[in-house]
Amino acid sequence: MIPENRSATFPGMQNKPVIQLLSDQVINKIAAGEVVDRPASVMKELFENALDAGATQVDVEIIRGGRQLIAITDNGCGMDRDQALLAIERHATSKIRSEADIENIHTLGFRGEALSSISSVSRFTLITRPEEELSGTEIQIAGGKLLSVEDIGCPVGTRMEIRNLFFNVPARRKFLRAEQTELSHIRQLFLVHALAHPTTGMSLKVDERMVYNLPMDGKMEDRISELYTPGFFEQLLPLDYTDGEYTITGFAGLPQTGRKDRQDQYIFVNGRPAAAPVVYHALNEAYHSLIAKGRFPAVFLFIGMEPSLVDVNVHPTKKEVRFHRPNQLRDAIIAALNKALAFQRTEDRGRRSEAGGDDGEKVVLPAPVRPKFEMQKKMDELLVRPEIVESRLSNKELQIPKEELPKAQSPKPKTSPWGWCRIVGRIGESYVVLETEDGFVLMEPRAAHERVLFEKFMAAVHQHAIQQQGLLAPETIDLLPSDAQVVRDYIEVLQELGFGVSEFGGDTFIVDALPIYVQDGPAESLLVEIARELEKAGKKRGARELVQEKIAQAACQTAVRTKDQLSEKSIEQLVSDLAKTQMPYTSPRGRPTLIYTSFTELNRKFSRE
Repeated sequence: MIPENRSATFPGMQNKPVIQLLSDQVINKIAAGEVVDRPASVMKELFENALDAGATQVDVEIIRGGRQLIAITDNGCGMDRDQALLAIERHATSKIRSEADIENIHTLGFRGEALSSISSVSRFTLITRPEEELSGTEIQIAGGKLLSVEDIGCPVGTRMEIRNLFFNVPARRKFLRAEQTELSHIRQLFLVHALAHPTTGMSLKVDERMVYNLPMDGKMEDRISELYTPGFFEQLLPLDYTDGEYTITGFAGLPQTGRKDRQDQYIFVNGRPAAAPVVYHALNEAYHSLIAKGRFPAVFLFIGMEPSLVDVNVHPTKKEVRFHRPNQLRDAIIAALNKALAFQRTEDRGRRSEAGGDDGEKVVLPAPVRPKFEMQKKMDELLVRPEIVESRLSNKELQIPKEELPKAQSPKPKTSPWGWCRIVGRIGESYVVLETEDGFVLMEPRAAHERVLFEKFMAAVHQHAIQQQGLLAPETIDLLPSDAQVVRDYIEVLQELGFGVSEFGGDTFIVDALPIYVQDGPAESLLVEIARELEKAGKKRGARELVQEKIAQAACQTAVRTKDQLSEKSIEQLVSDLAKTQMPYTSPRGRPTLIYTSFTELNRKFSRE
């Protein structure tokens, strides 16, 4: 219902809305609704300004979850009096000068809305001084109204104090969560920026208590170790990959770092914390066969590219970015993760000679990368044999210390998860207990066997040595015209994947052999399913994904059952085979194969340390 006084401007036209310009104060409050929705978003804007100012030390103070006080002090370049007054105006910024600059953003902030919006919904104090000035400037604003501008003595840099956030917008203040909830958002944001800028010193004080005090000039591994529990960094693998326009660095977690949310997945684009669906899709694809569905491993992903290749101006709070070539970036991320996780295959395309046949693809397996994990510190020769050695002379068990055991003559596997181990036995009819040099391991035989079979099959696929199982009687398959065309288009790829398929005329095909890993499946549905997926994903990527999926299923079907009574020799062989795999810690379905406990942890639990 439009108030009557609004229609007075148009005599004879009742209830007609009137368009008018809003006041600057109302505009700022509306902008604050987009930029400032909780204390953490205020801290984000001020933190980014401090980093853009070249600060090497940023200190944050929080009282009552940010409701009472958010204060950020930095040692950046500071501002003189005129610049400080201009900074609180709407759309005043030092980050861009022209329309072209919007497509080439090098800074974290650039819109020039933060200070004007924040000061319109709080009691705002700005204290700043550049190095060339003897005195600084203090500006005080309350609810968007300028109260005072004074000279003040202060160190070089800037301090901003935000008190009584939303004091003049009670509806917004009412929707703030509990203090601990708001504080958890602030701490998470602090952690994100601490990881994004490991060379910048940072501190966080909450209700007069120091929570974090991180030194400057550190390395990424030091920053992760400071922010996470001891030993967490040992479960990460380094990322270092360059693909033309993209550089991928950081760390990727082993499958055991997985959790039920993406809380430990950090994405940085040109140093900016960001999110993008294409990046999460790449992470899911790279870890597809390593971790259970619904679990998300720790990842610290730093993506470097030309600023013109990314659009950071698609979200009011810059939470999401958009890439100009998302498919190329996705492939680069997957390649970087595969390389770190020891699944990277180097592809070498080339034409065969006329005598050798048509075009082909040769896949070379590089030396696997050994994961850095606590139970892999020093890899001696793999010794998979019981510590209890049977004495042939007395036919009795003889206890021999492991230091006296002879070393195995065979060379060690490069990815062995232990340097020395002995099989202690089985417990609960389901698990194998192994003692290692640094602790003990519980192994689940079925998951371990699935991993062993999966990698054997994968090696056969990449070496183009897929075994086929001939059918007792060739099957004649009649397909729908659309499905027949798909199979016809991809028949050479299907043959490379191990299908003995040929055209019979019209929409009919003859299948006389299946890949050994899907030999028990229905030929018609397998043929159509794989051909359709190939059409969706493209020959190269679709083939790889589908082969992995089918091999994972085959490994699950043919692996030993959990309660199968394995002989000691069979267990010994399984442990040895698992040690030689590239990723011995999870099955292809993402279930853990090994659970490790160190002697240090045992000593701590028994109060021996």
